[in-house]
Amino acid sequence: MNRHTQHSHSDTDAPGIFSSLKLQAAVFALVSASFANIYITQPVLPVLQQEFAADIVLVSFSVSAVILGIALSCLPFGLLSDRLPIQPLILTGGVMVSASALLCSVTHSIYVLIAARFMQGIFIPALTTCVAAYLARTLPAARLNVVLGSYVSATVVGGLTGRLLGGWIHPPLHWRYAFVSVSILTLVATIAALRGLPHTSQAITSRQSSTGFVHLLKRWEFLNIYFCAASSFAVFSTIFNYLPFRLHNSPFNFSTELTTMLYLVYIVGIFMGPAAGRFSDRFGNGNMLVAGCLILAAALGLILMPHIAAVVAGLIVLCAGYFTIHSAAVGSLNRKLTGGHGQANALYMLFYYAGGWLGITGAGFAYKHGGWSSVVYICAALLLVPLSAGIYERTKNKADRPSGLSAVDIYPG
Repeated sequence: MNRHTQHSHSDTDAPGIFSSLKLQAAVFALVSASFANIYITQPVLPVLQQEFAADIVLVSFSVSAVILGIALSCLPFGLLSDRLPIQPLILTGGVMVSASALLCSVTHSIYVLIAARFMQGIFIPALTTCVAAYLARTLPAARLNVVLGSYVSATVVGGLTGRLLGGWIHPPLHWRYAFVSVSILTLVATIAALRGLPHTSQAITSRQSSTGFVHLLKRWEFLNIYFCAASSFAVFSTIFNYLPFRLHNSPFNFSTELTTMLYLVYIVGIFMGPAAGRFSDRFGNGNMLVAGCLILAAALGLILMPHIAAVVAGLIVLCAGYFTIHSAAVGSLNRKLTGGHGQANALYMLFYYAGGWLGITGAGFAYKHGGWSSVVYICAALLLVPLSAGIYERTKNKADRPSGLSAVDIYPG
């Protein structure tokens, strides 16, 4: 994304006033709390199905509605972050996400639950996309890499925390208390961010870029990467979303707590993202996209087996393959750009989350009518998209132009 050359006086003085540790802690807390909201219902979907007497497709909307909200609002909030100070955006986002979580904790209507989850998704980019854009705009390069390292770790930790909170707090209390807990965490993190982020004294006017949304969408080399992002995240989110239903039934018959433990494999993302980036630099993004698809295909084969050891191994391999594809895709995207990084990466997020929503929604009907095997087969078919993207990247001869800041340092896995 573009770094602005003109800053307010407070932006320039901020690094000397606020310690790096305080800034990293504020960013880590806010992003972790934000991502904890996204997947909090995922491990208890079978519980929600029973409690609300709802269809499997309908309860899956408690996850996909959040993702849809993020997909729809990431572009508007990306534009707002270039025009407004960060503090009112964070305050608005934090209050709305927390209030929606509290509504989820008290409602007895599945439709109200889904609507509140959608509202969370609408305002989560105020706490993530806006913060990433703000950091890239205001911090010097030497300090930016360190702070964004905290951001990347927070996306993984937050996603894992939400799943563990939703799954482990249910038996002794109730899944509703998980929403109360995450609401409090989000409010506390919002307050910490308002105190910990350097203040800007005025709105920032975005510099006009010659690379616009329409221009990006007209070029196949960019669309190719966007479709790759959509399909790979569709596979990843679909498998993890319907995993509780698979493990809740025969031959596993897992409890909610035991199913939740398997989400610990998500930690692989903390290590695999940076490693995949280094491999991409060495072997090329096209080769890594193809390799990631082959790894994902192997993971789907393992997950299809009716043995828990194979499923656990498959989930680990799934994370490795997915983060390989994601890292190579965003790296390839940014190396193609000569301008308009913010808009290009905003579009990446739009396709990314839209793919996750479509994957979860479509796979719900597949699971309902064809069971777990149908879900896995659909995911296998979706792998053809990133595979073709990898082949395209390998065969084209035009060299990628390196960019400044890579989106893999900003956007979640």
